[in-house]
Amino acid sequence: MNLQSHLRQTLVTTREFSERLLQAFHTPEEWTFQVHPQSNHALWFAGHIGNTDNFFVSVLAPDQSAPRTGFREKFGPGSQPTNRPEDYPAAEEVLSYLRERRGVLLSLLDSMDDARLETRTPKGSPEFIPDFASVFRAAGWHEGVHAGQLTVVRRALGHPPLMNGPPPG
Repeated sequence: MNLQSHLRQTLVTTREFSERLLQAFHTPEEWTFQVHPQSNHALWFAGHIGNTDNFFVSVLAPDQSAPRTGFREKFGPGSQPTNRPEDYPAAEEVLSYLRERRGVLLSLLDSMDDARLETRTPKGSPEFIPDFASVFRAAGWHEGVHAGQLTVVRRALGHPPLMNGPPPG
């Protein structure tokens, strides 16, 4: 399996897990439920990951960047979630953006061979993404970090874990 395939597998598997986590949230109150006043909630997770995927797209192909008005302030780095549903767009809008931006990111990955993945990121890019391959790696681990936070929110709302114990075998 080549590098592109490994990166794709990571992004797809991570997103499948996130989507399974997000299935537990239905009402605006559930979407903005916080286990602590300064913790992240499901709607912030979805908006933050969509916003971050768009940032990654802007590094790889600035012409395909599509920032949403107000998303950086509500979901960007350093934003502080609130438990007030009226402070946010509807969950459907946020989820649509989350999914659309990941689709663009995967499309960009599919267009790159291993040599292209070694391309240096533009000057001014964060140190943790020195090349194009690192952009896709960061998208995977970043989403995984926040998905872990989301599992706590799910459990606090009374939902069972998605995984019960180690895999068979």
